[in-house]
Amino acid sequence: MDRLFLMIGALSAGISVAAGAFGAHALRAKVEPLLLEVFETGARYQMYHALALVAVAWVASRAPGSLSAAAGWLFVAGTVLFSGSLYAMTFTGIRALGAITPLGGVCFIAGWLCLALAARTA
Repeated sequence: MDRLFLMIGALSAGISVAAGAFGAHALRAKVEPLLLEVFETGARYQMYHALALVAVAWVASRAPGSLSAAAGWLFVAGTVLFSGSLYAMTFTGIRALGAITPLGGVCFIAGWLCLALAARTA
């Protein structure tokens, strides 16, 4: 499981860098400034949680178990829901997609709690 989360974290970090560059160069002239901020928030939180997945991989290698696995999957789900909804909102202009974003935030918070509990035994 630790290798899987390390791989997902590394891929997510690369996607985050690409998204940030895309936002800074290609989107700047195409979307309104507020939506550009929304996109940048999505990329920033994706990077934070890509790095969190690397931490999950480390904890899982030292103390494998359901808490470290839960933390990893919650970070993955949070990234899809939080960053994904912000990216989708930017591209479509459908602001109602922002209603999905808090669900991703809840996944992130739950993931951090699971990681903290898993780290106790690492």
